[in-house]
Amino acid sequence: MAERNKGKRLVKYVPDYVVFDLETTGMSPAADEIIEISAVRVKEREIVDTFSTLVNPGRPIPRQATAVNGITDEMVRSAPEIAEALADFLVFIGDFVLVGHNIHSFDLKFIYEKAENLFGKTVGNDYIDTLYMARQCLPGLSHHKLVDVASYFHISVEGAHRALNDCIMNLKCYEKLAKLQEDIDIELCPRCGGEMKRRNGKFGEFLGCSNFPNCRYTAQIRK
Repeated sequence: MAERNKGKRLVKYVPDYVVFDLETTGMSPAADEIIEISAVRVKEREIVDTFSTLVNPGRPIPRQATAVNGITDEMVRSAPEIAEALADFLVFIGDFVLVGHNIHSFDLKFIYEKAENLFGKTVGNDYIDTLYMARQCLPGLSHHKLVDVASYFHISVEGAHRALNDCIMNLKCYEKLAKLQEDIDIELCPRCGGEMKRRNGKFGEFLGCSNFPNCRYTAQIRK
C-alpha cells in the first residue's frame, strides 16, 4: 500500500469531522473481517448525518467476537458484504477528517486493508485519534480505553462495543477532550499539522514531527 498517500494524524481539534467505529471478527486486518461499520458526520459540533450497517463476513463469527460485541451470525445473514458496505462508507466520509478511538493502530488498518484489496484505493483522510488525545489531556487516568474516558466525563457507556453507540460515546468524549486541550501548549508541525516531539539525534535534541516517516519536518528546540 502507498504509505505516502495515507492521511496524516492530526492532534488539534477540528469542528467538522466524521467519527467512526468498527466491529470485527478479530484483531488482524489481514486475517479477520469487518462485521459492523458506523459513522456520524458532524459540522460545527452538530450531528448532521449518521451511517450504520452490519456486514456479512462470509464466514462464521468467532464466539469470542460475539462475546465482546453481541453480533451473531443470524444478525449478519442478510447484511451487505464488505465491498458494498465499505463503498457506501467511503462515500459517506468524503474528505472529512476522521475521528475515532485507537483508530491509528486498529480501525484504520482494517479500512486501509479492505479498501486497497477491494478497490485498489488508498484512503487519504487525515484523522484524529482520541486515544492520543486522552493520554495527552488525562495523564492521571490509569487506563485510556473509550469506556474509561467516557466514565471520567460521566458519559453513559451503555451499549458499548456496538459501533454506532461507540461513535456517539466517542463524539462526546472528543468534544470534552477538546476543551481540556485548549489549556495545553502543543507545538504543531507547519507542514502536516502533526505534533512536534522532542527527539535525540547525532547533534543532540531536536523537534521532529510525530508523523515521521511520512513527514520528516524537523526544527531546533527554542532556548
